[in-house]
Amino acid sequence: MLLLLKLTLTPLLIGGASLASRRWGPAVAGWIVALPLTSGPVLFFVALDHGPEFAAAAAVGTMLGLGAIVAFSLGFAAAASRGPAAALVVAVTCYVVAGFALQSAAGVPLLLLGALVTLAILVTLQVLPPATGGPSARRHPSWDMPARIIVGTVLVVGLTTIAPLLGPTVSGIVTTFPVYVSVLSVFAFLHGGQSAAIGTLRGALIGLPGTVAFYLPIHYLLAGAGMAAAFGLSLAITAAIGAMALPRARGIGSAPDELDVEMV
Repeated sequence: MLLLLKLTLTPLLIGGASLASRRWGPAVAGWIVALPLTSGPVLFFVALDHGPEFAAAAAVGTMLGLGAIVAFSLGFAAAASRGPAAALVVAVTCYVVAGFALQSAAGVPLLLLGALVTLAILVTLQVLPPATGGPSARRHPSWDMPARIIVGTVLVVGLTTIAPLLGPTVSGIVTTFPVYVSVLSVFAFLHGGQSAAIGTLRGALIGLPGTVAFYLPIHYLLAGAGMAAAFGLSLAITAAIGAMALPRARGIGSAPDELDVEMV
């Protein structure tokens, strides 16, 4: 069931976000893939397979992984002047290093971790360079969409296959690796340049606080209140925060300074 979900959801998400990028710009695509559309269902099936306690512990690792996404974004932006390949290598390295370093914070209460990750997101939005938010008029080659889908699906299946073998905390960090953000940022760079790639990162960071909030009810309520209550509340909170963040993602490229001030 989980493999079928990955093979179905990943192409839909990559394809949908890519089409959204062509229609509304890379920032909106980043906002879409920041939502827990993969890690959320994966955690649901983890709870079914390994029990609510394991899933609640995995939510801690996931929160640490969200913090590592901030390091990924900073690394990509810092190396973007060297081209998309170098930027991706540096970004992935930053994610791995941050993921290992953040494991030492696994004992910190999740509510505090969520607050710190959110603060890091807001600070990162202040220091990232300006970005392009609107769609590009450049035509995309016929191989573009299949390449995005194949690369994204292979990465998702591979990462989520090995994750359960690593324990709940490391599993959460591994499954949070920003596969979709990586794919969309690189392709945005290829088609729209450095500024478009940064737009994808900004959109993802703007949407990320909703994902931070998603894991709080799961961690605190899953064992006691049950899966329906925990996941239902998580979805409601994330939807509300995501809806508030979307206009800000769509505003990237028009008035970035005012946008970031409003986020703080």
